[in-house]
Amino acid sequence: MTGARILLVLAAAPLMAQSGEWIQLFNGKDLTGWTPKITGYPAGENYANTFRVENGLLKVVYDGYQDFGGRFGHLFYKDAFSYYRIAVEYRFTGQQAPGGPGWAARNSGIMVHGQTAASMGLEQDFPVSIEVQLLGGLGDGKPRTTANLCTPGTNVVIAGALFTRHCLNSSSETYDGDQWVRVEAEVRGSERIRHFVNGKQVLEYVKPQIGGGNVKGASPEVLRDGRLLERGTISLQSESHPVEFRKVELMRLPEK
Repeated sequence: MTGARILLVLAAAPLMAQSGEWIQLFNGKDLTGWTPKITGYPAGENYANTFRVENGLLKVVYDGYQDFGGRFGHLFYKDAFSYYRIAVEYRFTGQQAPGGPGWAARNSGIMVHGQTAASMGLEQDFPVSIEVQLLGGLGDGKPRTTANLCTPGTNVVIAGALFTRHCLNSSSETYDGDQWVRVEAEVRGSERIRHFVNGKQVLEYVKPQIGGGNVKGASPEVLRDGRLLERGTISLQSESHPVEFRKVELMRLPEK
């Protein structure tokens, strides 16, 4: 890393748009505006073409991997945001990459209020962020909800108490197979975050903040416990199972 000051959020101005208007962050053609950061590689290096666009879809694939080898990846959008709705339409496909951890089968996520790709350590596995976890059913008849909460380097407040466990399941249904699912997160600065699946609210919490563990290789300058998260980056995960996104869109919300 350079000696430059490490920032938790980007200083770049957000997209210009009116409140209530959906902006397409993925243009359906290429990865313009997006930067990959894969564990063990510098920001901007797209190992084995993990993140790519084919047939109008943003894909996370592993056909160039002999073994997953802990190469957790994230694809960062160029701007930071504070008050907004982020929506993706996704589906899981194919088989998990060899060597992927069992918990990562049919597993991806939308990271919000995150640090920048440039501020991540070379060997850092996850950005310090709030994760809207995307899960697919395993076809075994057991419930496996999506739009869950996970907290790499963060905590939240639920029912007036600090929530320090790493993940919390939503109240969503289980989505087996290769069906498309729409997940949205309504992010209102450090005040409140709500998760939605196919238009139905499934989770809510307040006061997202720095704290806890579940992230390795992050700089102490980023890990400032108790710091409320007012704004940050958005990124999409690569956790060893192929996943496709046909839409990634954002709606700015008015700030108080």
